[in-house]
Amino acid sequence: MSALTKKYVDLVMSLLQKINDEEDAAIDQAAQLMADAIQNGNRIFGFGCTHSCLPIQEVVYRAGSLMLINPIFAPGIAHLDVHPTTMTTGLEQLTGYAKVLFDNQPIQKGDILIIISVSGRNAVPIEMAKLARERGIVVIGITSRKYTAGVTSRHPSGKKMYQFADVVIDNKVEKGDAMLSLDGLSTKFASASGITSSAIMHCLSAATIEELLSRGITPPVFIAANVDGGTEHNAKLLKEYRDRIFYV
Repeated sequence: MSALTKKYVDLVMSLLQKINDEEDAAIDQAAQLMADAIQNGNRIFGFGCTHSCLPIQEVVYRAGSLMLINPIFAPGIAHLDVHPTTMTTGLEQLTGYAKVLFDNQPIQKGDILIIISVSGRNAVPIEMAKLARERGIVVIGITSRKYTAGVTSRHPSGKKMYQFADVVIDNKVEKGDAMLSLDGLSTKFASASGITSSAIMHCLSAATIEELLSRGITPPVFIAANVDGGTEHNAKLLKEYRDRIFYV
């Protein structure tokens, strides 16, 4: 293993340990809110732009994950399959785009919206959080406190995404996200937010499942389709919870 490979793995592990040590209360609080929503018949949604959408997708239609997390896909910034990819940078800064997205989703008062925005500075995630709060939707924000504290807002309000969140979970990455440096290269490289944000999403899923079981509620959880009986198990639960699942 190269020295930089080991350093990268060690740094990622240290960030995950910080999440484990410092964000447990926020994760537990978020899981309580998610369990409340499920118990009350409400729904759960997740949103992020470009790379911040990937940790949401990580737990959707995924073996071992809670079935009830619905991704909100924004055309042009939900994936990196847009050409040219550089368009995504401008699209996530568009004021007003979030309202168009919001008005065309089945999300409503009492639901949960998980928003991932590492910098927390761009107009679309900020407006998504702001609109959600105004409409009585609980917002769980995943961001980097160091990153967002070190940049200016790109929204007319001057605020960041986390300021509209009911619960904030810190993914612990540094401003700029990249962690490694080397003589001969002026820029840092090797980002970590995709790993730490994905880990937080799995933690939220796991903690919500644990909380529901403690209340005597059996949560719907996917079994891998490649395991015998998995397809039948999943089809049964997808049908049972069809009023709260919008991605199929």
